[in-house]
Amino acid sequence: MTDTDALYAVSPLDGRYSNRTAPLSPYASEAALMRARVRVEVEYLLALADLEATPLEIDGDERERLRGLYQHFAEEDARLIKTLETEGYADFEATNHDVKAVEYFLRHNLDDDSDASPWIHFGLTSEDVNNLAHRLLVRDAVDEVLLPELYDVRDALAELAREYRDLPMLARTHGQPATPTTFGKEMAVYAARLGRATGRIRRATDELSGKLGGASGTYAAHVAAYPDVDWSAFAEAFVTDELGLEFESLTTQVNPCDDLAAVFDAFRGANDVLLDLDLDMWLYVSDRYLGQEAVEGETGSSTMPHKVNPIDFENSEGNLSKANSDLTFLADYVTTSRLQRDLSDSTVKRNIGAAFAHCLIGYGKTQAGLSKVVPTERVMREDLESTPEIIGEAVQTILRREGQADAYERVKAVTRGQDVSLEDFREMFDDLEVDEDVREELHALTPTGYTGVAGELVDDLE
Repeated sequence: MTDTDALYAVSPLDGRYSNRTAPLSPYASEAALMRARVRVEVEYLLALADLEATPLEIDGDERERLRGLYQHFAEEDARLIKTLETEGYADFEATNHDVKAVEYFLRHNLDDDSDASPWIHFGLTSEDVNNLAHRLLVRDAVDEVLLPELYDVRDALAELAREYRDLPMLARTHGQPATPTTFGKEMAVYAARLGRATGRIRRATDELSGKLGGASGTYAAHVAAYPDVDWSAFAEAFVTDELGLEFESLTTQVNPCDDLAAVFDAFRGANDVLLDLDLDMWLYVSDRYLGQEAVEGETGSSTMPHKVNPIDFENSEGNLSKANSDLTFLADYVTTSRLQRDLSDSTVKRNIGAAFAHCLIGYGKTQAGLSKVVPTERVMREDLESTPEIIGEAVQTILRREGQADAYERVKAVTRGQDVSLEDFREMFDDLEVDEDVREELHALTPTGYTGVAGELVDDLE
């Protein structure tokens, strides 16, 4: 797509963000779907040739040439298939049917002396081809594009966690000052969550399944032609061995899309983790806990020259929210079909790429945001030192250990809703009836030192 084309694109995915979504084109475009259909049809044809019951024979040279149709699928091939569908070509009339156009494309590419033409798409319905093609594309998009991006985000979080494992930071619960943590530990929490989320995506993708059962999932046409062949076993071998998918034996004409829905739900879970991260990073920037490296020449505001905005986290938030809306719709929609088949899911599945594209933009923007932030240790420490009341938890816990049942209430009376200083605490400590070593223990408490084993917890990252 040229810059001029991008300016007139209806969707920002193919316009403003086309350079960011380009890695998905080999898996989410119309041409990609055509190529995947050609792959399914070619491999199915070769599997029929290997079946002892059929008279079809395809030698090694022709096998290589047929496989080359999808292995070296080019723009002119995609345009020819589209021409066969919409206008017709050579002796073929316009099909007005995308899968039939692929069948005619293969017939057009057969050698003149080939006897394979009747066996292309033998006994199949379009959904046999489409369900397999879509899953091959989804699997490869996840493996080659989306998961690597998520792994990069996870690695960036893990790097921040390890570098700043011991940097104390005021935690906030309900937006209010709470027990201190470390910046590194907080980044480790997100790294661990994202690691689990990517594991769910990996498992869901590995369980993508395919069917090859014909117009109503009964193998009726296949059995009519060759009643002695175990077509279910043939289909299972083809789907699992040739295409590397799980096999779905019980279907209507449609392969129930529970497996696709699981993939969409798994991505939504990963996106939820990153949305939570985006919001927190935005707040840390707002509180000046994080500084941002300014990009030379970049404008933060049309009127306020000083602005360095957290635009990457905001952009990620917007795209991941849009992605989750689309993924929720897809997961809900593709699992239903009227009786044995209706066509409404066909147009919906064409939007899988758009949902993945918003994911991809979001992942890239989160990475960009993480690469620019730098913790501002001075601000973090000053904030901790200005809220000494946060050691109240430690004080009342130590006093409980010493058998003082009213410890919580005593500390609450001194701290809740009041300005308090470390000196106020120390005066309180001096009035306590405790052993001197306990008093020294209490005097040693500081907000910056009260982080428990936060730094050590970072080691729990795998």
